[in-house]
Order: sequence, then structure tokens, then C-alpha cells
Amino acid sequence: MRIRALTLDLDDTLWPVLPALERADRDVDAYLRQHYPDVARAWPIPAMRALRAEVAAERTDLAHDFTAQRHLTMRRAFTTCGIDAIPLETLWEIYFSARNSVDLFPDSLPALRRIAGRWPVVSLTNGNADLDRIGIREHFAHHVCARDTGVAKPDARIFTAAAERLGLAPAEILHVGDDPELDVVGARDAGLRTAWINRAGHPWPGALGAAPDLDLRDMGALADWLEAQG
Repeated sequence: MRIRALTLDLDDTLWPVLPALERADRDVDAYLRQHYPDVARAWPIPAMRALRAEVAAERTDLAHDFTAQRHLTMRRAFTTCGIDAIPLETLWEIYFSARNSVDLFPDSLPALRRIAGRWPVVSLTNGNADLDRIGIREHFAHHVCARDTGVAKPDARIFTAAAERLGLAPAEILHVGDDPELDVVGARDAGLRTAWINRAGHPWPGALGAAPDLDLRDMGALADWLEAQG
């Protein structure tokens, strides 16, 4: 297959996202305990996570917008405590700073440098990672996220939006990601070629249909494959 560009998932493809999300929850909780102890007592971390899940279940129209979901969660938490003046901007900055303090997998940055030096790369994510804060913006030609696009993976429209940004046919683009359904099935159904970053070496779940074009252990293996194709 001839590949002219790549779209690349971020969370759990270039870095493990759970440690950053857990740190973000702890930092927000610490702020609440210091400045809004009533809210902190009513909504400790497990309860706040459950509230966020409740908001997500109720507002399926915001399935593509994790930022809006978090804002609504905070509004509800404060309102139930009888507090109308909600420091949303401060709370968001605390969360967003910690959420973007990620530790890349050791193979990610060296491989990204190799790949981006020869092929245009578009970040394609459902999340709210910030390339500038993480310090990797220079390696990406474009950034396509669910919040801006209005739809989330595996919806074909987010992949189509990336193809339009690149000015290429979907079949000329290799989508790379860790999630079998969101990344592989979504990209495949949109007409892109697919590479599964399968760090744990899992077998492909056959219930999801055809296997990805590439099943790779890490980003270094992807760079090796691309360079071998010329």
C-alpha cells in the first residue's frame, strides 16, 4: 500500500493517559478541599467521577465534547452544594494542566521525529490533549479533535475531516491508534488504511471484523515499516 500521510491517535498511543487523568482529579480535589471544603466533602473523587459518568449518560449530544461534560459536572457539583459562583476557569486550568502533563512512551518521540520528517502527520483524537502544552506541536501538520469536528471516533466524519485537511483520498492515509474499535474499525469504515499499536500483544478481536493492515508493538515498529516502504 502506498501511504502519503498519517493520522495519529494520541492518548494511549503516544502516552498512557490514565496517570495524567488520575493526577488531574487529585489536583482538582486538592483545590476544592482548600477553597471549597463543602464541595470536596460532598463530591470526593469517586463521587465526582460517578457524577461525570451520569452527565455523560444524560448528555449524549456532548459525547464528542469531554470539555463541556467536565464543565457541566462542576456546575452540578457546586449547585447541589448551594454555591452559584463557580470558579470554572480556575478549575479547568488546574485539570487541563495536569491532564497534559503526560509521560510519552519511550519509543514515541523518536519515532514521531522519524515519521514527521518524511510524511505529514495529523493528530486525530476524541480527547482534549493539547499539543502545545505537551511540547510536540512541531511534529504535526494539523490537529483534528472531536470537540471541534462535532463527532467522535469511530464516526467516519472525523476521519473524512482529516483527509480533507490533508487534501488526500482516504486510501492514501494510514490511521494509527491503540483502540480496536475507535481507531481500527472507525478508520477502516472511513476508507483509511489502519495500523494498530498493540503494545500488550493482544490477539485481534475477531468480532470486530477484518484485522488491521498492520499490527505493531510500538511506534518504533511503525517508523521501521514506513521507512522500509520508502
